[in-house]
Amino acid sequence: MELDTSEIIGQSTSLKNVFKVLAKVAPTDSTVLVTGESGTGKELMVRALHQGSARHDKPFVPINCGAIPKDLLESELFGHEKGAFTHALRTRPGRFELADGGTIFLDEIGEMDLSLQVKILRVLQEKEIERVGGSGARKVDVRIVAATNRDLDKEVQEGRFREDLFYRLNVIPLHLPPLRERGGDVSILAKHFLELFCKKGGRKKLGFSPEAKLALECYAWPGNVRELENIMERLSILAEGNTVALDDLPGKILSSLGNLEELEAMAAAKAARPEPAAVAALNRPAAPQAFIWPVLADLRKYDMNLKDFLDNIEERLLKEALDLADGVKNQAAEALGIKRTTLIEKLKKRNLE
Repeated sequence: MELDTSEIIGQSTSLKNVFKVLAKVAPTDSTVLVTGESGTGKELMVRALHQGSARHDKPFVPINCGAIPKDLLESELFGHEKGAFTHALRTRPGRFELADGGTIFLDEIGEMDLSLQVKILRVLQEKEIERVGGSGARKVDVRIVAATNRDLDKEVQEGRFREDLFYRLNVIPLHLPPLRERGGDVSILAKHFLELFCKKGGRKKLGFSPEAKLALECYAWPGNVRELENIMERLSILAEGNTVALDDLPGKILSSLGNLEELEAMAAAKAARPEPAAVAALNRPAAPQAFIWPVLADLRKYDMNLKDFLDNIEERLLKEALDLADGVKNQAAEALGIKRTTLIEKLKKRNLE
């Protein structure tokens, strides 16, 4: 079955790399551990994985392990028998039984108590569960996909997460990049959400001023896609006129950007350049042409050793990417196919900031 990622908006290289792994693992029954910051869209990714699997016509059962009190989570996961505890007035199947034949999604598994982790390990090893108050095991056929925004390696080292369970879950690791490392996806998502909320609210479609668009691209988005979606809903209601201006943006975005006059100057310079040309330079492949590999004679010609030669090439590419992106590091990193943090490190090393 072809993987359907239509619900996951974005065209960045980092997101496409995630899709490649997802397409390979979806048809299998392997256990997957999805990591990433809150708000990056982990559940959307897991739903796409389920729909692309042989279990797609069976139940998909999500449960947020951090949202249910610890003393109730065991019953939610494994069910209980009548009279097993106070208020257990009837027998109730748990999420694992409800997911039989399909996929269970254990979101925020890093929040799970150690005593329950042992029981999850048993499900992975023995393919069976036992209800609270029950006297016998029940076989279940489920694919387990877990997710967390915690560093489970660190949690294991500090004794808060079982090492054996971690390795059982981490068969196929899938890391979702934060929005700040997805380059031009910020603009794509902002446009998508704003149009969606304007349509829902019966409001005429809104656009972005160059300054507002640039501010959104430069903001770090600590809340990731969820934060962006919430802000677009707010703007669809509160923005004045037919264009979202810089002043319409929340104060926390504006205060994080520092010198707004510099931002406005950058936006003006960017607007003066034809947008299609800028987009083409960043996102479209260059016209096919023969590539001439450097040879040793080139080193002698320019009186360079290998390190100096490669450093010179890298510096030229860094400067070109920054120029094409009008200094917006997210876009420059995307054009180079590297993380924003990696780009910043390289710029600092060369005093190019």
